[in-house]
Amino acid sequence: MPEHRGEIQWEAVERSPEFRGLIRRKKSFVLPATLFFLVWYFGFIVLAGYAPDFMGREFITDGLTVGYALALSQFVMTWVLGWLYLRKSDRDFDPLAARARDAVTGDGATAEGRFRRVAPEAEVAPTAPEHSEEVPRR
Repeated sequence: MPEHRGEIQWEAVERSPEFRGLIRRKKSFVLPATLFFLVWYFGFIVLAGYAPDFMGREFITDGLTVGYALALSQFVMTWVLGWLYLRKSDRDFDPLAARARDAVTGDGATAEGRFRRVAPEAEVAPTAPEHSEEVPRR
């Protein structure tokens, strides 16, 4: 298969030590986070089924039970895990993925992260078109 400029050879990327390091780092975050999520989620369901007295106990104020508090914590836990993954991805996974790609393609692009901020002086102001034709007014 002829290699075209800019085309990524995915088999070579997969075999590279950089890519294998990326997969190892991702697994070291994703597996514990998934395990935590599943224990939290199914723990809530088990408590709801087997400990109704505990789940029905009022918590902090009238009307707010332990069950409601734990149910609402499911949403918070999901958002926090999502935020942690995005943060980890931006700081660790994206630069590692770029290094894995660059090791195979030989591209020297920098690996910043998807949420890199551009300094105000680096922004380019829009320019006027080179040829502007005036539209006659009626």
